[in-house]
Amino acid sequence: MYLTFFGLAEKPFAITPDPRYLYLSARHADALAHLVYGIDEAGGFIQLTGEVGTGKTTTIRSLLARAPKNAEIALILNPRLSSGEFLRSLCEELGLGLGDGAEDSNKELVDVLNRYLLRMHARGRRVVLIVDEAQDLSPEVLEQIRLLTNLETETQKLLQIILIGQPELRTLLDREDLRQLAQRITGRYHLDPLSREETAAYVRHRLRVAGATAEIFSRSALRQVYRVTGGIPRVINIVCDRALLAAYTQDLHELPAALVRRAGAEVFGRELTPAWLPLAAAAFAALVLAGSALALWRHAPRWMLGLPVSHAASTASSAGNGGAGPAAAAAGAANAGSSGRASRRPAAPGAPGAQSSPALAAAASDAAAPEKLARLLSTYRGSTDTDSAFSSLLELWKARYVRGGTDGCTQAVAQGLQCLMRRGSLAELRLLNRPAILMLTDAAGTPYQVVLRGLDGDDVQVQIGARTANVSIADLSRYWFGDFVLLWHPSGRDAAGLRAGMHGAPVLRLRQQLERWRGLPGNAADSDAYDPSLKQLVEQFQRANRLTVDGIAGIETQVALDAALAAPGSPLLQARVQSRPTASVSSRGS
Repeated sequence: MYLTFFGLAEKPFAITPDPRYLYLSARHADALAHLVYGIDEAGGFIQLTGEVGTGKTTTIRSLLARAPKNAEIALILNPRLSSGEFLRSLCEELGLGLGDGAEDSNKELVDVLNRYLLRMHARGRRVVLIVDEAQDLSPEVLEQIRLLTNLETETQKLLQIILIGQPELRTLLDREDLRQLAQRITGRYHLDPLSREETAAYVRHRLRVAGATAEIFSRSALRQVYRVTGGIPRVINIVCDRALLAAYTQDLHELPAALVRRAGAEVFGRELTPAWLPLAAAAFAALVLAGSALALWRHAPRWMLGLPVSHAASTASSAGNGGAGPAAAAAGAANAGSSGRASRRPAAPGAPGAQSSPALAAAASDAAAPEKLARLLSTYRGSTDTDSAFSSLLELWKARYVRGGTDGCTQAVAQGLQCLMRRGSLAELRLLNRPAILMLTDAAGTPYQVVLRGLDGDDVQVQIGARTANVSIADLSRYWFGDFVLLWHPSGRDAAGLRAGMHGAPVLRLRQQLERWRGLPGNAADSDAYDPSLKQLVEQFQRANRLTVDGIAGIETQVALDAALAAPGSPLLQARVQSRPTASVSSRGS
């Protein structure tokens, strides 16, 4: 979806283990080098562990791509097997034919394997068994694997075994009953998450492999990627892919840190605080404590601070309170404070000097403030179906929708309208400038359909049933992945793309519309040929409206032209002044 927008040839953050995208951190490079060396030289077991998503499977795929030509490799991806099933899977991976009865006997299977290993050894070939997700192996199967290492000659083990798994594999192999297997492990390697510098290099590496020629993530965004993902490659892929999609829908060619943080919040299903917030909170707390201490020092009685109290000060205090003593002074101060507070209370509504109620002012402010889309979708869930969305959209066009009848687009065509179904961005909708149905999806995969009625700065106006509300674009981007349907009013019954060399009534109508856009009478145009002068007019319109300038009046160009010439009362996303060439300049092109 976003590939063309960012100039990419393919998705850079797919979670499939493609060896082309392998980024070798120092630890990954070391592990891969030792695995390749182990295939050639070592015997027994090699253990490779790492947290979920740290790149174990991708490392193995890269190992397969770099394996020596003299190696025969068997890869077992599903280790939840019995010992007999495991042996049969190994034989199948090596392409060994099994005779009658061999499948039911572990001894026969081991004998078949032993004969094969001896043949490969005689030919100078190495046989390697790689087991992924090895933490799921049962102790019974692990013991069978250990016995396979007994297949050897006087000088060399015949089978090299590589166990790949999560950290639980280390715990499993530390069991007392598996100590014989653990003693045969000749190499242990653990893949740690990427560092902050490695995370930035990883993101840039994958973007370059996918064809990026410019920086897409800002430096602050790359720092945010590390903070959100902890440097785990699989999580980096998911968050970055979601961030690119959000940037595409918001027409951003460089991703800011805030967008990465929102993408992480969607992936993890919880709000993520900015990196500066804990520091700011700590600084604020320190400032409050310092201010409190200063106030105490300045205003507390001297005796509370352990300072001597002079007799003159005590006498002056009593005299100042009419000789009533400290108690009366305290009471007077309390009364004065109470009186001061009362004087600051707002007058009752309707009383002289009363001002507007703060509650009413807050309510008026909230009415214009963006609402949370999640709350709207939950409250009006029954009005987010296709019927409700098309009913609302057609109503904006003063057209009628019949529930339970034909589909919405068919009903629109019967009333002189056309549907345009696309996957795009808000920037594209802004250019087309017509209300649209947006297909939304929440984190649980629940679909919703709402009507986009307006665009205004950082907010959009959506309609759900009879409810219209403003929501922020950032909030919308969490649910909208670019799919929309809009209605427009074509100049003829059958809308189709028009290009140079074509003739006919649709071309004549296009010329007439462009003349009207120029500010000239449309009936002055009488040529139905798509000649160079019409092509130039189309290019002028496209350039003025920030469309792709190709001189082809495709459907999107026609939709934008229809919006530019919209009749009064025709629904638009936003009122805008069209940039039009002067008639004299245009006449030179026609």
